[in-house]
Amino acid sequence: MAIITIKDLNLHYDRFQALRGINLEIKSNKITALIGPSGCGKSTLLRTLNRMNDLIENVRIEGKIMIDQEDIYHPKVDVVNLRKKVGMVFQRPNPFPFSIFENIIFGLKIHNLSLSKEKFDEIVKESLMAVMLWEELKDKLSINALKLSLEQQQRLCIARLLPIKPEVLLMDEPCSALDPIATQKIEELIHFLKQSYTVVIVTHNMQQAARISDETGFMWLGELVEFGVTQKIFTTPTKRKTEDYITGKFG
Repeated sequence: MAIITIKDLNLHYDRFQALRGINLEIKSNKITALIGPSGCGKSTLLRTLNRMNDLIENVRIEGKIMIDQEDIYHPKVDVVNLRKKVGMVFQRPNPFPFSIFENIIFGLKIHNLSLSKEKFDEIVKESLMAVMLWEELKDKLSINALKLSLEQQQRLCIARLLPIKPEVLLMDEPCSALDPIATQKIEELIHFLKQSYTVVIVTHNMQQAARISDETGFMWLGELVEFGVTQKIFTTPTKRKTEDYITGKFG
């Protein structure tokens, strides 16, 4: 089942067209990777899925994006609720400069969900267990999150999304600031998370896309050149440009 359907999507930054005629279906509880050279539009496409591009001046969007059969660009859509449903993890970990505990419950407080101390404790434990940090941090919940390693910070940023119960997790090059061992651990986590969430990941690392994704889209100059099952994209692509990129002839 497709949870996200994109139809004839065009995006302009003032006079520059960053996305051209994108048509794409993203399936529920799968990992979808977007690959392509720098500046090809993959991060721009990712940010259309939770309307992060709304924060940029002179952006114009044409076409439709449906999530759970709702047009997310309809004038009556509540963008705050959309971003509860569609959470985002950025390139560099961005924990808030306060305790691990307060980081986890931050979203609940922002959305005015006042709960008992016992319920907050339960949610913090569940969230940290989901990202496999509970055993490491259960006795350190009061320390400043900025004291964690980069890998732990990135896991915490994922955990911070979970209490507000998103359906989709967007990840914009979540491992680019990490060393190979930390990258492997985050990849294992992403693979685990797809049991409960739909994951869309932008990555500059083709090997990463090949390792962890179920489906892959190759982008070039704002266009989605090819999309399909990851194994097929990497072994028998149908488009010459995809093959040239994957084999290193450009990029």
